[in-house]
Amino acid sequence: MAFRIGLLTKTLMAAGCMAGAMAAVHADTVKVGVLLPMTGPNAAFGRTSLNGMQMAVEDFNAKGGVKSLGGAKIELVIADTPSPNTTAQSTQRLISRERVAAVLGSFASSTTIAAMEVTERAGVPLVTFSFADELTERGYKNIFKVTPHASAMGRAQFDYSLALAKEAGEEVKTVAILYEDTAYGTAQARGLRDAANEAGIKIVLDEAYPLGITDATPLVNKVRVSQADMVFPVSYLNDSMLIIRTMRQQNVTAPMIGGAAGYIIPDFKAALGEYAEGVLSVSTAADDYVPEMREKYEAKHGTIMPHDALLYAAGAEALFLAIDKAGSAAPAKVREALTEIKHCENFAKASPSGCIEFDETGLNAGTFPIMVQWRGDQLVTVYPLEIATQKVLWPEGK
Repeated sequence: MAFRIGLLTKTLMAAGCMAGAMAAVHADTVKVGVLLPMTGPNAAFGRTSLNGMQMAVEDFNAKGGVKSLGGAKIELVIADTPSPNTTAQSTQRLISRERVAAVLGSFASSTTIAAMEVTERAGVPLVTFSFADELTERGYKNIFKVTPHASAMGRAQFDYSLALAKEAGEEVKTVAILYEDTAYGTAQARGLRDAANEAGIKIVLDEAYPLGITDATPLVNKVRVSQADMVFPVSYLNDSMLIIRTMRQQNVTAPMIGGAAGYIIPDFKAALGEYAEGVLSVSTAADDYVPEMREKYEAKHGTIMPHDALLYAAGAEALFLAIDKAGSAAPAKVREALTEIKHCENFAKASPSGCIEFDETGLNAGTFPIMVQWRGDQLVTVYPLEIATQKVLWPEGK
């Protein structure tokens, strides 16, 4: 009797698996979870990141969807993650209730760190734009990062600026570093610090501050007293606008080179107007590499296509191709396919390396930072010189 029950159970389980497989093959949609800050202080990044993902979805679905699953369409299921506190719960809901094949998000490194703890336990791939080095340094198998490490961004922020200053005939002896005390800010500041020390440049101000300041005057006063030759702020949008506006208003003329994030999204330019002109920043991608995508984005949203929109679109495309390659919406199979993907078309061309391809740690192989500069309402690539689209306009020193 026990044998018959066991056999019946196995038969039913096998039938269930077959039914599930058939359902996957004939499903109308494949759900992909999205974790983004749609409210709160980082909502501007959430909007632009989602814009990029949605463009990738529209393009992929228009080309036939997941062909290996009978043309199933990609459907994004969005969860608002304004802070790390609720991220684990939101991630778990996407996995257990929505049965997503994978997750995209969550922009802010601290939030992504919270999400990856859940996706790793569940065996669900997480494709992210977040910078923090530790995302791919914990040995996790389900994290895929399309951007360079934050420490690499910090090194580039310093090294590129020093090279451009020398080209402009400017001598740099001292620098100031301002950074928010988040995972992103701390890691990027470490890269800046290491690069300055290796170059023998004196750091006269090394200041962490809490995310979400309401008055940048104390920070700018410290910069003024330091008499630094160059200033490296690392911050999200609200803080970046406060810092640059206060520096401009107080006539601090030392060149200011932003650390990506808040310094290179449309809201920065819209809020600061002429104060944003000439501001330099490191970046992970540029829309001047993909003019056809830029025109399409501008026609729809009325602004440049910032690097988060570009690389979330590229990462999303790589994920959709992995689902197609796997011929399944099962997370384990999608994860395996992601390790084999090399995507070098469409939005992937906006990455300096021109491709999305993940190494054994989950980092986008070959990725590296670039330097961009605000010129009117556009960001143009000015470094490295071999891939620059325009020559830098180096700001006058103090």
